[in-house]
Amino acid sequence: MYQYTDFDRQFIQNRANQHRDQLTRNLAGSLSDDEFRPLRLQNGWYIQRYAPMLRIAVPYGELASRQLRVLARIAREYDQPSKEVFDKAIGIQATWGTTHLPVGYGHFTTRQNVQFNWIPLVKSADVMDLLATVDMHGIQTSGNCIRNITSDELAGIAPDEIADPRPLAEIMRQWSTLHPEFAFLPRKFKIAITGATNDRAATGWHDVGLHLIKNEAGELGFKVLVGGGMGRTPIIGTTIREFLPWNQIMNFLEAVVRVYNRWGRRDNMYKARIKILVKAEGQRYIDEVEAEYQQILHQDGAPHTISQAELDRVSASFVPPALTERAQEAINTIATVVPAERAQDYARWLKQNVAAHKNPALRAVTLSFKRLGQAPGDADADQLDTAAALADRFSAGEVRVTHDQNLLLPWVAESDLPALWVAASHAGLARANIRLLTDMIACPGGDFCALANARSIPIAAAITERYQDMDELHDLGEIDLHISGCINSCGHHHSGHIGILGVDKDGKEWYQISLGGSDGSALSGTAVPGKVVGPSFGALEVPGVIEAVLDTFRQHRIGQETFIDTLKRVGFDTFKAAANSARLGDKHEDLHTLPKSSGYARDAQEA
Repeated sequence: MYQYTDFDRQFIQNRANQHRDQLTRNLAGSLSDDEFRPLRLQNGWYIQRYAPMLRIAVPYGELASRQLRVLARIAREYDQPSKEVFDKAIGIQATWGTTHLPVGYGHFTTRQNVQFNWIPLVKSADVMDLLATVDMHGIQTSGNCIRNITSDELAGIAPDEIADPRPLAEIMRQWSTLHPEFAFLPRKFKIAITGATNDRAATGWHDVGLHLIKNEAGELGFKVLVGGGMGRTPIIGTTIREFLPWNQIMNFLEAVVRVYNRWGRRDNMYKARIKILVKAEGQRYIDEVEAEYQQILHQDGAPHTISQAELDRVSASFVPPALTERAQEAINTIATVVPAERAQDYARWLKQNVAAHKNPALRAVTLSFKRLGQAPGDADADQLDTAAALADRFSAGEVRVTHDQNLLLPWVAESDLPALWVAASHAGLARANIRLLTDMIACPGGDFCALANARSIPIAAAITERYQDMDELHDLGEIDLHISGCINSCGHHHSGHIGILGVDKDGKEWYQISLGGSDGSALSGTAVPGKVVGPSFGALEVPGVIEAVLDTFRQHRIGQETFIDTLKRVGFDTFKAAANSARLGDKHEDLHTLPKSSGYARDAQEA
C-alpha cells in the first residue's frame, strides 16, 4: 500500500482543520447553508433523504486493517441519527410497509469507496479528524472534479497482469488532487485503470478507461478510452489512443480533460458528462485532444512527464509484503480444520471465493458481504472489525474493496485457506456466492437517496430470499445482477446480465428489467448496455420476472453454459417474452408510494 509522507499527513490534517472551522462558522450562523454546501461537498459530506451521507475515498480500493478499525469505530460511535431524524425516517418507512433502517453500517460502493448514511453533521469535524489519524479523507469524492481513481481488486497480484497499475494510479491521484484547472469541470469525472488482460475494472464504462499494455517492441504503455458512462445515456468509451508511452499518461490526461473543460456542456447537467461531448463531436474531439497534447509536449515542455525515479519511489510502497513463514506443524489442513460434513461448502468456497495469485503459494480470497437480512455492500461495525482481524491474521493487514461491493484479502497463504474459511464462516463472511446471482450490486436507493425513484434494498432482499438454496445458486452459475434506484445508475444496472432500474410512475415504485449487459470482463465479454425487456413492472412482480427469466435459461442452456452465453445464443426475444409473461397486471395496486425529497436533491445530483 502507498505510505503517506509527512507532507501527505499534514495536507489531510489541514483539510480536516479547515472543515472544522467552516462547520463552526456554519453552526454559528456566520456561514450560510448555501455558502457551506460547496465546501462540505468538497470533503464528501452530502445531505441525503434523512441525514448527512459521508463518502470516504479509498484510492484503487486498498485499505489497511488499521483503517478498517477506524471505519468500524465510525460505524459504531458516529453512524447514529438523532432521535428526531430516526423517528421521522421510521415513520416514512412505515408508510411503505417496512421499517428497514440500518444504522451503524458502512457501505462499500461500486467505485471502491466507503459511505456512511447517518452521521450528524455537527459531528462531521470529529469524524474527519479521526479519519486523518489513519490517512483517510473524503476529498474529491463529490463535486465536478476528478473523482477517486479505481482499479482491479486483483491489481498487483493477478496472474494475467501485464503491469501493476497501482503506482501509476497513485501518481495520477496525487496529480489530480485539488488540480486548480479541474476543480470545476462541467460534471464529475471518473477514471479506471487496469493492468490485466481481463478487464475487471469496467474501464469501458468510465469517463476515462486506461489499459496497461505492451507494444510489439515490449514497451509499456496505455490504451486510452474516453467517453464511457451510464446514466440516462449509456455509452461505452471510445478508444482514442491505441498506445501511449506510460510516462506520458498525465500529459495526455491533461489534454483530455482540458478539451472537455473547454467544450463540455454547462447549460444542461444531463448533457454535461464527457460521453455526450465525445459522442457529439466524434473525431473532432479526438483531434482537439491530440492538438492539445502536442502543445503540452512541445510548447509547455511536457511538465507532467513521469520520471523513472518517481515511478520507482511510489512503486516502493507496493512491493509484496514479507509474509511470515509458518512452522510445518502449524500449517492447517482440510482434515484437521474443515469438518467432514462441511466439505462440500468448503469446496464451493474454494471455487467461488478463492482466486489464483501471481505468487503460486498465495491466493486472493473474497469475503462475501451479500447475505439475507443485510443490504448488498453493507458492513456493520462488528463485521468491519472482524475483517480487520482476518486481514491481520491471514493477509498482511490489507484488504481491497471490490467493484462488486465485497472485501478481498490479497495475501492469503494457500496453506491457510482452511483456517481462513473456518474463521470467516463463524463471522458469516464465507458464503460461497461470489459472482453468483445473490452476489448482486445494488445502490442504497430510495431508502437513503433523495434522487431515487424507487428502493433497491427491498428488491435485493426479495431476490436474495428467493434464491437461498446453494445447490440451485451453483447450478445457475455465474450471473451479474445489478440494481439501481434511479437513472443515475449508481447500481450499474446497465452492465448487469440482468439489470433492474427503479422508475417513478405517478408516485409509485416501478422497475424496468434489462438483459444482456456487460461490464467488459472475461465472464461477460465486450462491454455493452443491456436491453430493456418492455414496460416496467411493479415491485411485487420483480422476483417473479427474475424467476421466469432464469427458468427460461435453464430450459435452453446446453451443458454448463453460463446465463450470458445462453442469452446470446438463444436471443433476447425469447427471454423478453418470458419476462413479460410473468406480469401480474394493473389489478395489483398495492405498490408503495415513494415520498419526494424536499430540498436535498441538489446534493444528490452531485453524487
